[in-house]
Amino acid sequence: MPAPLTTDIMAGPGGVMTDEVGVVTGELTLRSEVDATGAALVRVQYKDAEEWYVVTGTKTHLGDPADIAAVHAVAVGILNRPEG
Repeated sequence: MPAPLTTDIMAGPGGVMTDEVGVVTGELTLRSEVDATGAALVRVQYKDAEEWYVVTGTKTHLGDPADIAAVHAVAVGILNRPEG
């Protein structure tokens, strides 16, 4: 399995919706990973925190685990809004 990919982001207006705690806002770290079943999962945490939360709607099966890089790039492109 590919190593998880992480990027620091700034959530835009409205924040990022998570399954566990609802909306998170501010400076965040985004992590995209492939689990043992071949599913892609995108998680987010408050920057430098310990808890990770699943970004709502991001769990999906990948045909090729290497596609996690594309999933991560799209997630960063959509969720990183430093200009608001």
